[in-house]
Amino acid sequence: MTHHRPAGRRRAALTLAVLTPVVAELGLGSTPMHLAFLLLLWLPIYGAGVLLIREAVRRVGGGWASLVLLGVAYELVEDGIGLQALSSPHLYGAAGWAPRLFGLNTAYWEVNVVYHVVFSVLVPIALTDLIFPAHADRPYLKRGGLVGVAVCAVVGVALLRVSVPPSQDPGYVAPAWVLLGCVAAVALLAVVALRVLPRRAARPLPAGPAPAPWLAAAVGAGATLVFFALAYPAFGAKQPAFTHGAWALVPMAVAALVAAGTTLLVYRWSGRRGWNDRHRIRLVGGALLAHTAYGVAGVVHTLFDRVGLAVLGLLTLALLAALDRRRTPALPQPAAAR
Repeated sequence: MTHHRPAGRRRAALTLAVLTPVVAELGLGSTPMHLAFLLLLWLPIYGAGVLLIREAVRRVGGGWASLVLLGVAYELVEDGIGLQALSSPHLYGAAGWAPRLFGLNTAYWEVNVVYHVVFSVLVPIALTDLIFPAHADRPYLKRGGLVGVAVCAVVGVALLRVSVPPSQDPGYVAPAWVLLGCVAAVALLAVVALRVLPRRAARPLPAGPAPAPWLAAAVGAGATLVFFALAYPAFGAKQPAFTHGAWALVPMAVAALVAAGTTLLVYRWSGRRGWNDRHRIRLVGGALLAHTAYGVAGVVHTLFDRVGLAVLGLLTLALLAALDRRRTPALPQPAAAR
């Protein structure tokens, strides 16, 4: 039996590496269907980057809090160093979304830090753990594989840097203080995520049973839609929630409260008696389907891209249903009458 384990782990690692850019880029329409070939370019930073995050956290015995912090670090690497969109006054028009702070695009950062933590890190890892439950609590790779993935992730950042900014934001180079600040913040987040948090004592179980699985799905979907509606300029809006000027700070503040409140609620629910894979499937599924529905309505624009994204949503629903059936024990069949 032992010789099957490495192969299973390799399949899990490959699944996570491929699933991550599909969820994060294709699933929202950030990369529309007619440009799906660009996933090959995103694969090193998304696939290898998030696989590296999972491997590091599993090796030190960290949990979801560590993954959240490294998700924030991932966003700083991608948007602060790779794309330079965190500080660019031109790229994506992000500088006009809300008042800038110290030369940084505040609304863009808020949208993307929450998005990357949830849909680039937590959701793909949770899905892969559900698909490969036997390996959910252990690393997928040996040391050599880990080094290779780390190198691939660094190459992915370099590929992003030399491909997108020169074509979409020619001539802009982020100030040295932005780049050094991102590096310092990433280092600090990594130390807390991999050294401090894993040494904390296990939390006591909150009182009361876990909620019904449908409620987890409703919270996942509702929080996703509300956050996007408040923080992401869409449907012709130039700033969040169709605001103007400094008024953009109002929906940004509410969106931050929604993200924080949902995080706290899920944290408390996940420690309650009876919380299981069915809750996880529905929570992840609600968020996934809502984010794809938002993409169909407000992110992509052509009929081809909308139909393609809708088909991806249906495939996502089929995968979630299959996972749910696998986690639900079959009911005993009544004995045939004699």
